[in-house]
Amino acid sequence: MRVIFMGTPDFSVPTLTEIVAAGHEVVAVYTRAPKPAGRGQAERKSPIHLAAENFGIPIYTPKSLKGAGEQAEFAAHDADVAIVVAYGLLLPKQVLNAPAHGCLNLHGSLLPRWRGAAPIQRAIMAGDARTGVMVMQMDEGLDTGAIGLADEMAIGPDMTAGELHDIMMRTGADLMGRALAALERGSLEFTPQPETGALYAKKIEKAEARIDWSRPAHDVHNHIRGLSPFPGAWFEIELASKHVRVKALRSTLANGNGAPGTVLHGELTIACGSGAVRLMQVQREGKSAMDAATFLRGTGQLPVAVN
Repeated sequence: MRVIFMGTPDFSVPTLTEIVAAGHEVVAVYTRAPKPAGRGQAERKSPIHLAAENFGIPIYTPKSLKGAGEQAEFAAHDADVAIVVAYGLLLPKQVLNAPAHGCLNLHGSLLPRWRGAAPIQRAIMAGDARTGVMVMQMDEGLDTGAIGLADEMAIGPDMTAGELHDIMMRTGADLMGRALAALERGSLEFTPQPETGALYAKKIEKAEARIDWSRPAHDVHNHIRGLSPFPGAWFEIELASKHVRVKALRSTLANGNGAPGTVLHGELTIACGSGAVRLMQVQREGKSAMDAATFLRGTGQLPVAVN
C-alpha cells in the first residue's frame, strides 16, 4: 500500500519500522520540525526524522497543515492511507479525507477512557490495573473515531510510565502492522466507541509534579510512577542549610504511619496522609539517578522530613 507516515517521538519509530519491513511503500514522512536543544542550542531532529532519513523516505516538516498549499501537497502523495503515531499537529478535515482509506491513529489507552495527550501517564496516576493500545479511524473529534483493532495489557502495581511506554511502543507497532494487512485484504472493520466512560488525559503540567505527602500512600505511589521518568515527581530536603530538589523515580507501598513527609526508618520510607511509600530510586538535582541506599550515603545523614 502507499502510506504516509506521521509521527515525531521515539514511540513512533517501531511502527514506521514495522510498516517498512512489511513491504509497504512509505511515500512521505511528516514530523515536527527540528528544534534547538542542549547547551549549544543546535537544531535537533526528531527520532522519526532520523529514522526516515535512514530509510531514505522523503521528509516533510510543516508548521501547520491548515494552509491550502500544505493540504494540496499532502493530497498529491496519492496515498492509500496515512498512519499517525504521536505526530503532534492537528489534522484538518481536508487532510483526514485525502488518503483513500483516511487516517489511522495508534492510541495508547482503551478508548474512550483517556482520550487526549497523556493517556499512559494518566492511566497510571489514576491507579488503572489495565490499559491497551488501539488502532482508530481518525475523525475531527479528539480521539473519538471508530476502533479497528485493540490489544489489552496489565499495568503492574509498581510499573512506571516509562516501562508502560516501552511495552506499548512494541505492541502498538505489531498492532498497526496487523491493521494494515487487514486493510489491504479489505477485512479491517471498525466499531464506534461507546457513548459512556470517556475521560480526558490532559497534558502533564510541571506544576503538578510536586509530591503532596498528605495524600494517601497509594495516590502518592501512583503519582510517582505515573510521572517517571519524565517529568519526574519531586520533593525537597534540607541539606547543609539548603533546599535540594529530589526526583522520585521508583517507589513501592510500605508499612508505616506518621506525620506526612516524615522519614520513618533507615531506608527511605516516607509517611503519607495514610500509610507510607518506600522510595527505591531517586535523583538529586544535577546528579544521576541512584538507588535509595546510595542516595542516603551521599547525603551523609538521614533526612528527618521531606516537603
